Amino acid sequence: MNIQQIMKQAQKMQKKMLEIQEEAAKEVVEASAGGGMVTAKVNGKQELIEIKIEKDVVDPEDVEMLQDLIIAAVNEAIKKSQELMQEKMNQLTGGLGLNFPGIL
Repeated sequence: MNIQQIMKQAQKMQKKMLEIQEEAAKEVVEASAGGGMVTAKVNGKQELIEIKIEKDVVDPEDVEMLQDLIIAAVNEAIKKSQELMQEKMNQLTGGLGLNFPGIL
């Protein structure tokens, strides 16, 4: 394979990677904590886009519990979003296990 072919392959892979990122950015994953008392939605860019808190979990005497539930729900949603992106990248790389710093 000559250098021009390698460059063309790299450009094709870069274009496909951008398409995957754009596609993943539109997808939304959801996670909850406290038996669904706090629910977080995150997009494929790992951006928190929605959080729902059931009013029954709001206790002025136990703010720390609510904070913990929010953190747990958001972290789990981010984890799911990262897994989604990894899955999509594996489609691109054929499951070679390549790591793309700054993308995943």
